[in-house]
Amino acid sequence: MKNKSSYERYQRQIILKGFGEAAQNALLQAKVLVIGAGGLGCPVLQYLTAAGIGCIGIVDDDVVSLSNLHRQVLFDTTDIGKPKVSAAAAKLSLMNPDTELREYQIRLTNSNCLDIFNEYDVVVDCTDNFSSRYMINDACVLKNKPFVYAAVSMFEGQVAVFNVSKDGKQNSGNYRDLFPVQPEQGEVLNCAEAGVLGVLPGIIGNIQASEVIKLITGTGDPLINQLFTYNTNDNRSFIFTYNQNQSASKMPLNEQEFHEMMYDLECVNNQQFEMDSEHFDAMLIQKNTLFIDVRELHELPAVTEFENVKIPLSELKQQMNALKEEQIVFFCQSGVRSLKAASMAAEHFGLGKRIYSLQGGIVSWKKIHEKQMS
Repeated sequence: MKNKSSYERYQRQIILKGFGEAAQNALLQAKVLVIGAGGLGCPVLQYLTAAGIGCIGIVDDDVVSLSNLHRQVLFDTTDIGKPKVSAAAAKLSLMNPDTELREYQIRLTNSNCLDIFNEYDVVVDCTDNFSSRYMINDACVLKNKPFVYAAVSMFEGQVAVFNVSKDGKQNSGNYRDLFPVQPEQGEVLNCAEAGVLGVLPGIIGNIQASEVIKLITGTGDPLINQLFTYNTNDNRSFIFTYNQNQSASKMPLNEQEFHEMMYDLECVNNQQFEMDSEHFDAMLIQKNTLFIDVRELHELPAVTEFENVKIPLSELKQQMNALKEEQIVFFCQSGVRSLKAASMAAEHFGLGKRIYSLQGGIVSWKKIHEKQMS
């Protein structure tokens, strides 16, 4: 222990049989990377910080919105519109000032994640899309980093631990062993489409945090080569075992192949470009964001509420290379053409940018704002 106050802070853990000061010191020396500060990331961050992890990296490029608050309980209404990374770090530093918090307000891509992963002992996946999960998995395999995974939807969640050395020999299974085939469009709905019970990410996120602590301290039996599932409706939980799958042929064999992977395009049918009016409003205050009107130049209503550029959909392909901003938000009359534009941009840039389409179009957005003003 560093000092008497440190011992007092963690005393209830230290006195646990089979835990003790050795396990607590392991936590204090550990570095954990948490990818995603949303429904899963909030409880993971809170409990790992409280447990005494020495250094926590937080990766997220999103901002807090009102629809987050029923499940992302690290935030409150005063955080709406703020970057999740900075809002989370501010709260966590008050919880435990001894934990070093590193902020990455970026989109994790296969061009930057390997360097970031080098700095950490354990990687925790709290994302909500398949392209990120496959990319995180492959990076962890290449860098030989344990990978604690979780996912939630509606009333059910799941947790697993991947890529852990067993008996000093062969690494355990990875995400591709359990899910070798990426789901087709519409096969698996995300939380925005299917919804999620607010308490569920808290339950599953805490299990994730527990798995991280077990890996670092060597206590308990982590979910290695196992998938834990839990359903809030009936409180039933199951643990399934799985075997390593040698047919996971899309795994990059080296860092060069990893950099050449097009993760977003492989999962492009599942990528959700659309953002609602609330999220769109939060994006309006973000730096390095370009808003593009893909309607024809003569179309009304005119948009004067925020800065934007006009690039008709028919001309977008020719002007794509001129778009330098990190985030691009397309809008049109009803949301149909902007969704097409987002798909074109994703195909052109791959993982290079974060791309959105305004759901329902600018007409719907204006109506919502007119009602709010009346």
